[in-house]
Amino acid sequence: MSVDDIKLVGVMGGGVMGGGIAQTFIAHGFKTIVRDLNDDLIEKTRASMIEGRFGLKGSVDRGKMSQADYDATVARLSFTQDVNDLRDVDLIVEAVPENLDLKKSVFTELDGLVKKSAIFATNTSGFAISDLNKAVSRRDKFIGFHWFSPAFIMKPIEIIYAPETSQETIDTMVGVTQKLEKAPIRVKDAPGKYGFVGNRIYFAMVAEARKVLEEGIASAEDIDAVMQLGYNWPVGPLGMTRGARSGWQ
Repeated sequence: MSVDDIKLVGVMGGGVMGGGIAQTFIAHGFKTIVRDLNDDLIEKTRASMIEGRFGLKGSVDRGKMSQADYDATVARLSFTQDVNDLRDVDLIVEAVPENLDLKKSVFTELDGLVKKSAIFATNTSGFAISDLNKAVSRRDKFIGFHWFSPAFIMKPIEIIYAPETSQETIDTMVGVTQKLEKAPIRVKDAPGKYGFVGNRIYFAMVAEARKVLEEGIASAEDIDAVMQLGYNWPVGPLGMTRGARSGWQ
């Protein structure tokens, strides 16, 4: 499968990350179905994608998207509660909560439902791909696809490959990432470690920032200010933790 073969994308799970991922896909020409559990969750995701801080209406207001492009983009988006509606997708991006057993159960269900040619990509923040791919029969088509928050804005995507991941799958997902105008970062799976590249380094920085706070050396605000002003970070380590969880509202 190549990038040009991907006509329909399924996003499993909405929320902060799933909604941002789906928004990016529809903004770059991919017809996309978001599957979530109930109407309330779906409406919350839809509202964030359209009217949130980084929503599509804001792109129109800022002159980055025409009204015609907005209308065409929104027309590529659909939602469902029925997992069977994902049967014919060419690419699944899983964005359910970061729970290993939950992710495995989701992929096991999808493996028996979605067409065999489809690629399965997980947005896990750090679970080993060689653990998650045990849930499916298509291990050659299973890959890590870790986005940074806010997904619609941040450029890097970690593409994590296990020994079983085929080169064709890696190449296709690199191409997809480039078509989304993101920066593909190839990462070798590292079982026994959590966090790939970005989060492993970030977690170490957050741990040290919390030690500084606990020791009473500086306030949370001042710790963040030092890193923002001294190292040109857009947000400090403690502020990053809050923002990534809240969706930067």
